[in-house]
Amino acid sequence: MTDDLVLAGVTKRFATFTAVDDLDLVVPQGSFFALLGPSGCGKTTTLRMVAGLEEPTEGAISLGEQDITRLKPYKRPVNTVFQSYALFPHLTIADNVAFGLRRRGRKQVADDVRRMLELVELADLAGGRPAQLSGGQQQRVALARCLVNDPSLILMDEPLGALDALTREKMQSLILELWKKTGKTIIVITHSVEEALLLGERLFVMAPRPGRIHREYNLPFAEMGLTRSLREIKQTSEFSSIREEILSMIWDMEEEIMGHG
Repeated sequence: MTDDLVLAGVTKRFATFTAVDDLDLVVPQGSFFALLGPSGCGKTTTLRMVAGLEEPTEGAISLGEQDITRLKPYKRPVNTVFQSYALFPHLTIADNVAFGLRRRGRKQVADDVRRMLELVELADLAGGRPAQLSGGQQQRVALARCLVNDPSLILMDEPLGALDALTREKMQSLILELWKKTGKTIIVITHSVEEALLLGERLFVMAPRPGRIHREYNLPFAEMGLTRSLREIKQTSEFSSIREEILSMIWDMEEEIMGHG
């Protein structure tokens, strides 16, 4: 049995505004999906419905054989990594990573926490506090805290948006490594076309008013990024060509929105 994520006819309305319209999406177990599009296209709403933070107005969401459409967030095998890191400043790095496990009643967590901190290369900082860490290190802690709960599905909401360009590139490489090492299913939403191209095996460009899938891409760059530098990949003609195509597509959407405003 596989834990594929399936959205079937998912619609979300807020009063008279349709944020997401009749969305059909299958995310195979172990894959890396990226959602991209202009503001108001429904990508964040889609992620929130998968996380359980919003309920669909219509349609169904399932993970494997389990219907999770109305399931509370804490009952779903889903974890979210946010741009804001959301670390507890008064807890040590190790205790931040252990938080979810302890909340679920686990007593013996030290081995799992140490293993995850080793995975994100922060084992030597386990006793420190979040304020002592750089932005990139804090995001590594957030990733470790997510992975230690062993979710079937990881959602990433603009996870690297607060980082400088160099740190962001390093974190993109780390995320690709963790994806391959853990075999987790990951969905990332981002405003960065480059980031979506580098991380997503499959990329969905969403269009607004109402939110829907506008274009789908199957991409080679995530696999390439496991053995080649991301900077090198970004300089290839294939990468540049698709990047320009998507930038033009989103520019046209933005122009249409402005024209309707």
